[in-house]
Amino acid sequence: MLDGAPALSHKRGMFGFIKRAVLWWHYATLGTSLTLRNRKARFVGEDQQGNKYYEEGAEGSGPSGRKRRWVIYHGFAEASRVPADWHGWLHHIWEEPPTVAPLPIKKFERQHLPNMTGTPLAYRPKGSLTRIGSGAEVNEDYEAWTPESV
Repeated sequence: MLDGAPALSHKRGMFGFIKRAVLWWHYATLGTSLTLRNRKARFVGEDQQGNKYYEEGAEGSGPSGRKRRWVIYHGFAEASRVPADWHGWLHHIWEEPPTVAPLPIKKFERQHLPNMTGTPLAYRPKGSLTRIGSGAEVNEDYEAWTPESV
């Protein structure tokens, strides 16, 4: 079994198998789990969000002659949840993973945030109808359009 990989055990039974097949966006797909296990991928590291990263052991097995690399998302599979340092490693921008050679953080950089659109944490500008709180706030100089005002 891979270190940190989701288990395909008999303890889960048929319900667990069906759950993994139907809710594929919450787990590594069955195909990915089998690929990681059969290709003997090695666990490389984990980011602050709990995403796990793997690399295939054989050199030159990928389509471009490089090692294949994977991310198994912790929770919902959303590509914006991968931090910049791991993104660069996944796309072969640098060879060493951030666990071995972390990127230097500059003092003006902010911590990575995934795309929050569509979640309760999404940005809601002042005056938005979806803003949490007491209705939309309107400036005093705002006058709503009516057909009579033309």
